[in-house]
Amino acid sequence: MPALTHTRPTHAESSGVDVRLPWWAIALPAVAFAALLLLIAGPGQAHAATGESATGQLLRHLVELLTR
Repeated sequence: MPALTHTRPTHAESSGVDVRLPWWAIALPAVAFAALLLLIAGPGQAHAATGESATGQLLRHLVELLTR
């Protein structure tokens, strides 16, 4: 008696997987990137007139963003 061979279907089956990211999965890397840009610029280059460091400006912007 010959053994039955299983063949794969010719059409692609949809797995039904729906991938959705939470809002913070996009926001956190964007905030981290902005923070790194501010730190790279340094307090002596672009913000010499205000006398405020890049870290202080970042924190001020974050507070303003979160309290609106």
